Amino acid sequence: MNSPRTHKPRPMVDLVVSIVLPSFILMKLSGDDNLGASGGLIAALAFPLAWGVFELIRYNKFNFIALLGLVSILLTGGIGLFELDTKWLAIKEAAIPTIIGIAVLISTFTPYPLVKTLLFKPEIMDVEKIKLRLEAHNSTVVFENRLMKATYLIAGSFAFSAIMNYVLAKWIVISPAGTPAFNEELGQLTLYSYPMIALPSMIMMMGIFYYLWRTIHDLTGLKLEEVMIVTK
Repeated sequence: MNSPRTHKPRPMVDLVVSIVLPSFILMKLSGDDNLGASGGLIAALAFPLAWGVFELIRYNKFNFIALLGLVSILLTGGIGLFELDTKWLAIKEAAIPTIIGIAVLISTFTPYPLVKTLLFKPEIMDVEKIKLRLEAHNSTVVFENRLMKATYLIAGSFAFSAIMNYVLAKWIVISPAGTPAFNEELGQLTLYSYPMIALPSMIMMMGIFYYLWRTIHDLTGLKLEEVMIVTK
């Protein structure tokens, strides 16, 4: 039996396939002289959809966020092809991060809050060493409270993303669905969402993970190289 492949992040490939190519097709190839409104929309959405399906199949691992991304692409295609009111696009843009944020909050009522599930696990950190040091410093309760705070901060970052997605979609996409103008505005939305939403959200997440690392260091006295698992 083949061992499961390890997923290695490829941010440049993700950027080109999910943002650059779809935006170019929507903005430059959706006119009646090229692919047309429907053809351009289908071609643009085919790239991130095919890439997402490929990643899910190749690594044979369920990914809730990746699945939501695929659903988002299909909904965008449905709104354009069925020429629905553009208000549904704004609602859809806000709904995806809202669902993720709610899932993050729900995780706080389970034994596996999101931050602990994603970061505080043996594959990434020497969990046993950290636990022993926390117990020695009587800091276990403080650490758990800060993990919970970090989970709330992550939920807040998704709330920011939901609000910004809705505002940006309402501001940019004003033409009727199913028209070349709609496709061009959809391409602009895709391009603008990266610097206006994705990058700020990424900075927020980096800040949250730095906060977690400082928490571990302050409560245990351990250095980064003492707790991180190095894969050879």
